[in-house]
Amino acid sequence: MDFKNFSVPYKIDKKFDKKVAYFCMEFGIDQALKIYSGGLGFLAGSHMRSAYELKQNLIGIGILWKYGYYDQIRENDTYMGSRFREKHYSFLEETNIKFSITVDGHEVWVKALYLNPETFKTAPVFLLSTEVPENDWLAHTISHKLYDNNLNAKIAQNMLLGIGGAKLLEHLNWNPEVYHLNEAHALSAAFYYHSKWHDAAALKEKFVFTTHTPVPAGNEIHDINLLDRMTFFGNLPLEKVRQLTGEEGNAFNHTLAGLRLSRKANGVSKIHGGVARQMWGSYQNIAPITHITNAQNYQYWADRALNEAAEKKDVKTIVSIKKEMKQKLFKEVANQTGKLFDSTKLTIVWARRFADYKRADLITRDINRFERILNNPEKEVQIIWAGKPYPTDTRAVETFHNLQRLAFQYSNMAVLTGYELELSKMMKDGCDVWLNNPRIPREASGTSGMTAAMNGTINFSTDDGWIPEFSKHGKNSFTLPAVDTSLSIFEQDKYDLNNLYHILENEIIPLYYNQPKKWANIIIQSMKDVKPFFDSNRMAEEYYETLYS
Repeated sequence: MDFKNFSVPYKIDKKFDKKVAYFCMEFGIDQALKIYSGGLGFLAGSHMRSAYELKQNLIGIGILWKYGYYDQIRENDTYMGSRFREKHYSFLEETNIKFSITVDGHEVWVKALYLNPETFKTAPVFLLSTEVPENDWLAHTISHKLYDNNLNAKIAQNMLLGIGGAKLLEHLNWNPEVYHLNEAHALSAAFYYHSKWHDAAALKEKFVFTTHTPVPAGNEIHDINLLDRMTFFGNLPLEKVRQLTGEEGNAFNHTLAGLRLSRKANGVSKIHGGVARQMWGSYQNIAPITHITNAQNYQYWADRALNEAAEKKDVKTIVSIKKEMKQKLFKEVANQTGKLFDSTKLTIVWARRFADYKRADLITRDINRFERILNNPEKEVQIIWAGKPYPTDTRAVETFHNLQRLAFQYSNMAVLTGYELELSKMMKDGCDVWLNNPRIPREASGTSGMTAAMNGTINFSTDDGWIPEFSKHGKNSFTLPAVDTSLSIFEQDKYDLNNLYHILENEIIPLYYNQPKKWANIIIQSMKDVKPFFDSNRMAEEYYETLYS
């Protein structure tokens, strides 16, 4: 492989011959490559797979995290623990590319490793690391932990991705026509290029930006003087930075700067596009914000035999395959918890990143109604949770522990650890209902329900993110009525909880047990409707047509 004059090592489809560099902090490509934390990584991994399938002239740029996000384990008391274990990957290729960037006045050396497209059937992906002998220990730590909670380390990581990624492209002699910032982590690349080109218009012409965050608090804001001291802006004086970004005070909003330095931007669902335009529309000189709804790679996630049975409307085979899938999941439940679940019983799963707005514990908040559902001897329900809280988010960790404590009381409730790609696939295969109950409108897109639907699982969700573009209540999924978002958080949660119980008790549970043929028809309709729009091939093509054009 010639890394001095790099070209994508497969024949490019002429529709997608425009060169694109895709910057992202995490990539969920395969269980074996642990450089992701959650939805953003799952999305980026699917994007890279679809870019390969469509033969697009696109490369991914990320960071090789030595310790990954973290390994979620059980402590001796069975509660969650986090371990940071070194990861080693024999399948990554050395490029022998090495260069330095300046971080906080210090020279930091960077090397690049290469993920060959044939390894996991993805677009080429380059991963940056500061694990080189020339660096001291502090420089090494920049590429240690994904989303480090130390502020200076976090800024340094953003610089590694942005400035490091830009320098990597120079060493590859690969000159993109489009620089795609998937979130604002790599924003420093824009300032690096401005220092070279000295042309704001040319810079803006080449950059596009995707935002995934529909709440103002979720968009990173740092002290502009701290960023300047750490050389986040390269050699640009603050006066020039303010002129480029329109920032007047000391608070530097990374998302706002990304919107002002790009020619086009997008939200990640139809609803989120509108929310983003409302959030940022009052600011001057921002890029026009459209929407490109997130999707997941069908080729990677979907079970072939189950989908063939759904296309033939072969209910008997669907039931048989789903039973086998449930048994596989229940072996993992037994392995982790010592509980034996029944493959004939309705099984609900809530599994995703633990964040307050996602309300992992919502269904348990009226304990009497929750117990009534779990303890119904004629129509028993089994329920499983999984997901990784950020290790220093004490509130999210405590929610996880509260659910674990509650699970001690019920033989048909389980909380699993190690929610990564492999367990995610197993849970989506092996459950009947995929529960998703974020507060509206805080879920920009959400993609876990898409891959659940691809594997014969029925979505039960609040009407947020991608769901309004998919859901037909009672036909391919079940959806909570929209809540009045002007109500207090307490009232919103109460309204959603009452509707959740009502639909579960009066529609979902009776349908599963009393009308199995109709239940199978909903599965078939769900699998039909999720494909092809929510296959990431559509999404990857739409990025070329809408954002890169």
